[in-house]
Amino acid sequence: MRPSPTSGHIRTAAVLLSGTLAATGLAAAPAATAQPTAAAASAAAGVDFVDIKGDGGITLKGNVLLPEGATMDSARRYPLIVLPTSWASPQVEYLAQAKKLADSGYVVVSYNSRGFWQSGGRIETAGPKDVADASRVIDWALAHTPADRDRIGMGGVSYGAGISLLAAGHDPRIKAVTALSGWADLIGAIYSGRTQHLQAAGMLGASGELTGRPSPELREIMKNFLSSNLDKEDEMLAWGKKRSPATYLDQINDNGAAIMLGNAWNDSIFPPNQYADFYEKLRGPKRLEFRPGDHATAEATGLLGLPNDTWSHARRWFDRYLKGEHNGIDTEAPVQLKPRSNGDYEGYRSWRDVPSGNRTVSLDGTKQLATGKDSGANGGTIFLTGILDQFLELPPLVSVPLLPRSRAAVWQSERYARRTQVRGTPKLHTTVTSDKESGTYYAYLYDVGPLGIGKLISHAPQTFHGRTPGKPFAVDLELFSTAYDVPRGHRLAVVIDTVDPLYAEYNPDGAHLSFSSPKGDPSLVTVPTRD
Repeated sequence: MRPSPTSGHIRTAAVLLSGTLAATGLAAAPAATAQPTAAAASAAAGVDFVDIKGDGGITLKGNVLLPEGATMDSARRYPLIVLPTSWASPQVEYLAQAKKLADSGYVVVSYNSRGFWQSGGRIETAGPKDVADASRVIDWALAHTPADRDRIGMGGVSYGAGISLLAAGHDPRIKAVTALSGWADLIGAIYSGRTQHLQAAGMLGASGELTGRPSPELREIMKNFLSSNLDKEDEMLAWGKKRSPATYLDQINDNGAAIMLGNAWNDSIFPPNQYADFYEKLRGPKRLEFRPGDHATAEATGLLGLPNDTWSHARRWFDRYLKGEHNGIDTEAPVQLKPRSNGDYEGYRSWRDVPSGNRTVSLDGTKQLATGKDSGANGGTIFLTGILDQFLELPPLVSVPLLPRSRAAVWQSERYARRTQVRGTPKLHTTVTSDKESGTYYAYLYDVGPLGIGKLISHAPQTFHGRTPGKPFAVDLELFSTAYDVPRGHRLAVVIDTVDPLYAEYNPDGAHLSFSSPKGDPSLVTVPTRD
């Protein structure tokens, strides 16, 4: 029997998904969840709702906002910003921010991505047709608005961020990008550790079916992905690679757009690691911002027109690279991090410079687990976990002394005499032995207080296939990047178990995993710190 995600996991993901969609309004969508009526459109002063011909002749539904005093045929030229909508979001998503941009002198064109709501075509998941659509929208704006062809920017949240980055690699007219809560490596985001992120993929698939028309290719990919059809793995990887901005890194660098990336530490759809790796390889003007929250929650208040750091920084980025304003954003430290445990930004010269030291947790001895049994340690719930951490500083909790040792391998550090500032990407190195060819495990890093209550700092899944039963093999696993302060007197704990409802699981019935620390190859978790 080939291992696959358990039906219980899939049912759990579906139940959680329905509640999450109801609570969050389809992921990144703002409060409005329907296309504007004619009356609403006429009431929205300064907004023109338009039809734009996309790739292949389909109709993209969009809206245009102009600077005060400008008309569609004004002789004066203004910088242009194009905003593709987020996954499953209506075309009014960006109206609040578009109005602010227009008031500050931009032509702003937002459009519903193909396949969603009233736009034509099928959902291609940031495929070549979506990238071509972005260029067709730019063409339309240059022909029908007072947009300046030499000052063009793109941006957006989530799906809009991914499309904007991809377009920057294919259309050299784009001079500036603000990609918020997006992805650089699609497979690295939802298939990290060769493990399907079930809740994330389930949410995307269900919301796509609810608000749009998925392409036959997308439906086939989702079916194979969620059912763990390993015979189609190469096909799925190729599909994801084509839709990853990292694939077009050389083209993005050659085109030279100024790129700002922003994401949340607990993004449960696009974890921060893949953005950080991509940022380091960019050669042009660049900026990286990480802050507390989950997928698109850092931008959400701005979409409602409320004060918001992410959007104010995005406007400054556009002002610098489309208007030429010397507003100081290019002289600030380009990596800006807001830790999960305090409200102040920290600036760094590069992502590599974020940690200045490290702590290690030794994984001594050999510990064996019976797979398929939940220990109570897990990465939380999509959206809900990150939101609780963002607003209440309340990550998933466990009682470390009460974790059943037959289901969870546990190691702890000594108590630290001073505060420990975790900054960057924790890394696990260990030796694994399985009595089966395939298996899955999940690694967690906790902040443990005096009463033994552990607060989740970071985690990551890992799956293996094709291993010789009984033969040990070394593994190296990057946990999700974070910035978290461990209080004085607390300790770090590393927990490994074999069940997490966020993810797929490939543990056959009756399987066992052991984790050991051979002589000459010690097992440990390296925790990057700011000293």
